Amino acid sequence: MDTELKRILYVEDDPSMQKLVNLVLETGGHYQITTYKTAKEALNQLPQIDVQMILLDVMLPDMDGIQLYNHIREMNTYQSTPIAFVTAKVEKHEIETYQKTGAIGVIVKPFVPTELTKTIRELWNTHLKSTH
Repeated sequence: MDTELKRILYVEDDPSMQKLVNLVLETGGHYQITTYKTAKEALNQLPQIDVQMILLDVMLPDMDGIQLYNHIREMNTYQSTPIAFVTAKVEKHEIETYQKTGAIGVIVKPFVPTELTKTIRELWNTHLKSTH
């Protein structure tokens, strides 16, 4: 298992949020970011790409992030890939629902751009500890 995080998939329909996250994670974290606008697009392309972590927006145009999470988990290649939700929906019961899926974390929008790389690194390190 590769212990250094390099490749992240981000599913987000908001172009400005896509651009911000890509910029922050590519420049600040030196990650390779693959971004898709819809769940369908991500599901169609996932078999052809190699990612180590997945970030899912909760509110997507074609299905919600939890449904997408479940579809990804059905794919053999991605059954144990760490997945985090990125959302502005942060009521206590919503956060609990996201955590019950088995996601490694919830990144709350809006976030401080300079903190995002640190948050991603912390989620990745926590995931590594839990798998060893």
